[in-house]
Amino acid sequence: MQIKDLITILAIPAVVLSAAIPQDPTEIPDWENGSQEDIVGGSAASAGEFPFIVSLQRGGSHFCGGTLLNANTVLTAAHCAVGQTASSLTIRAGSLSRTSGGVTARVSSIRVNPGYVASAYNGDLAILKLATSIPTSSTISYAVLPASGSDPAAGTTLTVAGWGTTSSGGQSLPTNLLKVDVPVVSRSSCQASYGTSAVTTQMFCAGLAQGGKDSCQGDSGGPIVNKATKVLLGAVSWGNGCAAPNAPGVYANIGQATLRSFVAANL
Repeated sequence: MQIKDLITILAIPAVVLSAAIPQDPTEIPDWENGSQEDIVGGSAASAGEFPFIVSLQRGGSHFCGGTLLNANTVLTAAHCAVGQTASSLTIRAGSLSRTSGGVTARVSSIRVNPGYVASAYNGDLAILKLATSIPTSSTISYAVLPASGSDPAAGTTLTVAGWGTTSSGGQSLPTNLLKVDVPVVSRSSCQASYGTSAVTTQMFCAGLAQGGKDSCQGDSGGPIVNKATKVLLGAVSWGNGCAAPNAPGVYANIGQATLRSFVAANL
């Protein structure tokens, strides 16, 4: 099991990336000279295509993604938030670049889903409250949340976006936002792929059987949306490497009733 943030991954040798990895907030290196290659089979995002996505940063360096829900609220993965202090975090919104443009805001508080099980990445959601409001603009808008109790249907095409690495264990980040389309995989098929790592109803999976398209390290917490409607369905959570055959990406299922209630209670 491999989570898709950068803080933990960079502290773990590549030979153990398929094992469950505990949160280990180590110092984030400088990624400013990152590659411009596609995120595992994806392409460059267009201006305004994901006006709700944010880069979550510590010390000015990107380590996870997030989604703007309203002027003061960002949704991200719990494993991106556990072990962090609010005062050390900022977000950048309204820019395709993780290093410039748009607007920045400091995080004032962190609210981790109380049902989060770190050992299994179950319920992998957290809410960040911002110290200053981020209003809508020509480049910023807020995500549309799914109905409570909804569950992405197998075969539905979703789009995931982020500034994550372009290969499993990669050592560079793209400067500009990338995206990739992936189909939803049935929970039973996903469970068969992951064996003893439970794929619960608080998760859903998306990817190709042959691999080649996926989110990757640094994408954790970022949005995956319905390609047709742009409704926010999940947050990047974990997987076995990136874009490997028969190892779809696993996402926190925002529409699951308990998770949807957590989000609603913290808007």
